Amino acid sequence: MHFTQKNICNFDCSKTKPSLHKNTLLALRINSYKILFFLSFTVLINTFGFGQEIPNKSKVITPVTTTDTVNVVVDSLVKLPINVKESDSVKTDSIQKKKGLLEDIVKYKATDRVSINQKEQKIYLYNEAEVLYQDLEIKAGIIVIDYTVNTVYAGRIKDSTGYSQAPVFKQGNNIIEPDSIIFNTNTQKAVVFNSKTEQSGGTIISEITKKENDSVFFVKNGKFTTSENLDDPEYYFLMRKAKLVPNKKVITGLTNMYIYDVPTPIGLPFAFFPMTKTQTSGVIFPSFGQDSGNDRGYFLQNGGYYFAISDFVDLAVLGDYYTNGSYGMRLESNYALRYKFKGNMSFRYENLLNSERGFPDFAQNTIYNIRWSHTQDQKSNPSSRFSASVNLGSSQFYRQSINQLNNSNFQNNTLASSVSYSKTFQGEPQVNLSVTATHSQNTNTERIDLTLPTIQASVTRVFPFEPKEGPKKGIIQNINFQYNVRGENRIQTTDSLFFKPEMFDNARIGMRHSIPITTNFKVFKHFSMSASTNFEETWTLNTIDRFYDTTNQEVVTRDVNGFDSFRTYNFTTSIGTTIYGLFDFTKKNKDAKIQAIRHVMRPELSYSINPAFDQFYEEIVISADGLTTTEFSRFEGSLFGAPGNRFSSSIGFSLGNNFEAKVKDKDSTKTEPKKIILLNNLNLNTSYDMAADSLNLAPMRVTGGLQILNKKMNINFGMVLDPYALDNNNRRVNVFNVNNGGSLFRMTSANVNMSYSLSSKDFTGAERPDNERAMEDNLRSGGRADDLFGQPEDFADRRLTDDDDKEEKEPDEFYNYSIPWSMRVAYAVNYNNNQRENQIASHSLMFSGDVDLSPRWTVGLSSGYDFLNNDFTFTQIRFERDLLSWRMNFSWIPIGTRTSWNFFIGIKSSMLKDLKYDQRRQPDVRF
Repeated sequence: MHFTQKNICNFDCSKTKPSLHKNTLLALRINSYKILFFLSFTVLINTFGFGQEIPNKSKVITPVTTTDTVNVVVDSLVKLPINVKESDSVKTDSIQKKKGLLEDIVKYKATDRVSINQKEQKIYLYNEAEVLYQDLEIKAGIIVIDYTVNTVYAGRIKDSTGYSQAPVFKQGNNIIEPDSIIFNTNTQKAVVFNSKTEQSGGTIISEITKKENDSVFFVKNGKFTTSENLDDPEYYFLMRKAKLVPNKKVITGLTNMYIYDVPTPIGLPFAFFPMTKTQTSGVIFPSFGQDSGNDRGYFLQNGGYYFAISDFVDLAVLGDYYTNGSYGMRLESNYALRYKFKGNMSFRYENLLNSERGFPDFAQNTIYNIRWSHTQDQKSNPSSRFSASVNLGSSQFYRQSINQLNNSNFQNNTLASSVSYSKTFQGEPQVNLSVTATHSQNTNTERIDLTLPTIQASVTRVFPFEPKEGPKKGIIQNINFQYNVRGENRIQTTDSLFFKPEMFDNARIGMRHSIPITTNFKVFKHFSMSASTNFEETWTLNTIDRFYDTTNQEVVTRDVNGFDSFRTYNFTTSIGTTIYGLFDFTKKNKDAKIQAIRHVMRPELSYSINPAFDQFYEEIVISADGLTTTEFSRFEGSLFGAPGNRFSSSIGFSLGNNFEAKVKDKDSTKTEPKKIILLNNLNLNTSYDMAADSLNLAPMRVTGGLQILNKKMNINFGMVLDPYALDNNNRRVNVFNVNNGGSLFRMTSANVNMSYSLSSKDFTGAERPDNERAMEDNLRSGGRADDLFGQPEDFADRRLTDDDDKEEKEPDEFYNYSIPWSMRVAYAVNYNNNQRENQIASHSLMFSGDVDLSPRWTVGLSSGYDFLNNDFTFTQIRFERDLLSWRMNFSWIPIGTRTSWNFFIGIKSSMLKDLKYDQRRQPDVRF
């Protein structure tokens, strides 16, 4: 007999339910083994019965070999005995098992009711219902699970107040908030009604959304907006048909903008909205307008392309173009490596044409500017540090640039740069090494000073006589010395020769070594005394030779290139102490408002000797008759100058003062008096040269500073008092001014500077935030950290604004009583009277302020007044309107040489920052 599984199973096993297939096969195989066992047992009994008969001796029974036709198939699931060899021909099942009805456990719950209807084969969940299945999470007021068609329905609950508990559908990182949703657990497809889904800062509000799979959604009559008010958005783009790839892109057909449900003609036949959350390269749309002030025609400004090179560095290429041929280019890059360093670089170039070629007023000018900022994380390498702050270029760049981004910096008088690297070598003693390249540029005189580079090295103090244990005491144990070296390659050039080979013609190279030896000790218990001597050796590669040319009868100075050196030394000692004075007013009146005043004085007396190094000077004849002579040093004009040829023995005196007071606090709950500073410092110093033939007494310099009005106003002042008189030619003579019929001192110069800042936070706590990024850009450009000279006006450049980062604040219910505002004032006056000028050199007042007239209206002003010329300085008026998802700005410079205005309205979101309207009038360029 031949038994197989197919013969035993007289019905189609494949038609059974997949969940019963495995158990059915196992049962059939067990039955097959039972039948085989029964047949084998029957054959054995019969064979045993035949064996009981005695065979016939006369007949030989021959063995007969027969072939059993029964195929026994042993299931691999049955464990064979140890002594039986396994020979399963169907060890692995080649038939792929069908997936079950559900691939995972479905978890569900509800607050009010969970109902299972066996007849309908549905599960009803009511009130705060939740269903969890794999990465799918649905929360809604009501959920219906239909396991006959593998669908899940989620919807809202209707009550007397309307609808509540709208569904929240979450799968992976995608979140949809619709009115209702139907989801198929088998195909993973869904139909969503009136959904709201957030995508990379934007929100899509759709009437009907079809979920094709995890990465594709089809939208019908969808609204795309960045508004926070999703029930009544200020604006949206109506997408008739669209395809959404979550966190990647939105592709739509005909779309146009609606403002408060009013259609506008701003639309496109098709559109593409990038939705990526990572940096992505793309086009930067320019601002457009017309330059009516300089006849440059129409322009496109700040347009270009953004390159997302990597997670660590990017690049923006921007350009400006005017129809008269003027153009500009900007390259800007940011880079950062976490816990290592960060920085940014920019290059700006403008080719400016005024009027048209061939006209008499035609002019062409080329300007540029290079900026670089680099900072290193302090934890990256404590023993070495690299930093850079570069701002160099054309002296007239900020005055002539037609890019409004630079408008607030045109008053800069100095451009400065510094690139440095420092390294510390730990040990005893410690060695410090630094290499620095510096740049200083006067934009008025167009003079440029460079050091390429400056190398400095120093060895920390060494105390050769210090004790092995305990503190250092006495004059001997405190003796210490250092070693310092400084080398420079200094270049002085002009703006026209910058970056040309001729700029190196006047380079000065030199190096100076110094070894200071100092000590300090106490004298008479209350006096601190110090003594020091300093030895210096100076090397130079640039000297001069001066002689009298008898042919041309003139003095000729010739440059000499080659190594030369000189050595100098000096000695200084000083003694000082600190004197405390206290005026206690509580002895007479314990309830006195001013309880005490403390006066701290720090007098210091010093003595210094500087020898005359006459050996480095020589005398030459400067007249044809040979009677007139003069001295000169070959080191004149070298990097560190010539050594002194006049012996000096000077006594110096300085006095520092500080005044503080203790006043009774207005708060009666506080027992301790409040300390206030009356005068931060009041310093004066002078000296007397005992070796001088005349004018022994140096002018006295007085400086001071104080803070008043709760430390909101800073006042600094200074003056120079000369004890000597002037002759009729306004030259100093060796006669005291008091002996010449004047006062004890003659004030030759004086200055006063005051700054004051005040805001609503000081009174009501309503703080108005400043635009910190714009102020940082001002500093990078060499400007001020405040807005006294105005603010950058390129509102379309989102890199200078914080709107994407700062939190939107709801208007205060009592807004009228806490209007945020801020105010800054700066006052400066300088007086000169060196040669009886008796004039005010400069006298100006600068002020700026901002006030929020309403929760969304801000007005700002930056201006000043020049009392010397009786005219207003640079004035800028600013208006800003917060239009919820939009922003409107207007800036106006009404007077002066920079008269211009700028209007901007655009969407706040950085995703749609190119959707803007920007109109401006450029200032007149003056050559």
